[in-house]
Amino acid sequence: MHVRGARIWRRVQPGTWTLAGMTSDTAAPPQDGTGSKLQQAITGPLLFLFILGDVLGAGIYALMGTLSKDVGGALWAPLLLALLLALLTAGSYAELVTKYPKAGGAAVFAERAYKVPLVSFLVGFSMLAAGVTSAAGLSLAFAGDYLGTFIDVPPVPAAIVFLALVACLNARGISDSLRSNVVMTIIELSGLVIVIVTVAVMVGGGGGDVSRIGAFPAEANPALATLSAAIVAYYSFVGFETSANVAEEVREPRKVYPRALFGSLATAGVVYVLVALASSIALPASELSDSSGPLLAVVAATGVPIPDWVFSIIALVAVANGALLTMIMASRVTYGMAEQRLLPRLLGRVLPNRKTPWTAIVATTVVAMLLTLVGDVGTLAETVVLLLLFVFISTNVAVLVLRKDRVEHEHFRVWTFVPVLGVASCVLLLTQQSGQVWLYAAVLLAVGVVLFFVARATRGRDRTDSETSAS
Repeated sequence: MHVRGARIWRRVQPGTWTLAGMTSDTAAPPQDGTGSKLQQAITGPLLFLFILGDVLGAGIYALMGTLSKDVGGALWAPLLLALLLALLTAGSYAELVTKYPKAGGAAVFAERAYKVPLVSFLVGFSMLAAGVTSAAGLSLAFAGDYLGTFIDVPPVPAAIVFLALVACLNARGISDSLRSNVVMTIIELSGLVIVIVTVAVMVGGGGGDVSRIGAFPAEANPALATLSAAIVAYYSFVGFETSANVAEEVREPRKVYPRALFGSLATAGVVYVLVALASSIALPASELSDSSGPLLAVVAATGVPIPDWVFSIIALVAVANGALLTMIMASRVTYGMAEQRLLPRLLGRVLPNRKTPWTAIVATTVVAMLLTLVGDVGTLAETVVLLLLFVFISTNVAVLVLRKDRVEHEHFRVWTFVPVLGVASCVLLLTQQSGQVWLYAAVLLAVGVVLFFVARATRGRDRTDSETSAS
């Protein structure tokens, strides 16, 4: 999961911080859905590319081998199922974002719907934890066979060094923009197009084995295997939820947002299914599952004269960009939550010259480094999905709760059965998670709860000291 261009926290008045446009007292947006101080410069095509870039990301470059362990050559099946499940929750986001075009994501929706600070905090913290976990998984993908094309180093130490370099770049200050997002999306997409085209050339020359695309492992139940693999496949589609952070900068969000959201998810789904079919045709499942750079192995197997280093560079750019942008998001969210006293104030310190949140960068980087010790991209991806499933359940329920909240402007309205099915689908995926993944997620959320009460106690002590000084 990575985030591009998301304005997570911003100052709205002296002493007040807001989560993408919503103050802590959850003030309602203008009833016409306009009135933003931000420039509404995001058009439909730009929003489409923004979401597509977030969704395409780097996960597909790393997870094809993991999927093959569960479903053999039928790689397309869990990806198609994951797309359908993602579209359910996307429907809820489409309604809430167009209903509250100044709202900034699941934590704000939770605050509006439930009005329980701990719940909305945990929703926001789950997003934060998912981002750090995702960066850890991407760093392991970076340090695998793609990096191995140029240098042979142990994966975990290389991943830790990579995260340290990302932290240094983060601390220097990174300016993200829609223009850079378009460029990076094109680079990432080009690598996937190379996979599809080279395998097509291979098949045209009489190579490959088309029969593998429907071959599940001999001992597997196809339905259960597909459902199990859909947990990992779901990771390839997450990222669409971050588009809520730029809602108030979109021109005519009521019309533009749903089209861009559903269109980008459908486009990503088509590309993923084609890549899955190509991978199955080019290589048997056993060879895909043994590689930490499965798409590199697919291109090499086609015999098309594309040097390994060319595709490896594309994959490394995709993975590195995803990890960098995810860590930028995670550190800024951490900083913003510290500024709002939702996390300890220590995490809100800023470098005087660079104006970057150095303590938040250090904290999130250290956590990501520790998570690389897990050593398994698949497990980390499942942990990200588990954390986000809680977020998505909250959002799907929030749609139904907030139906009683009327607004004067028109907005997208999803059929009532869609968020209900969205909740059911999330619960279904939760039942497929392993005990180990539940443990990792529980530890992360427990840390969040502790930090919440530490910050709350500190805030109360600061208030008491302030009152004492005033008297």
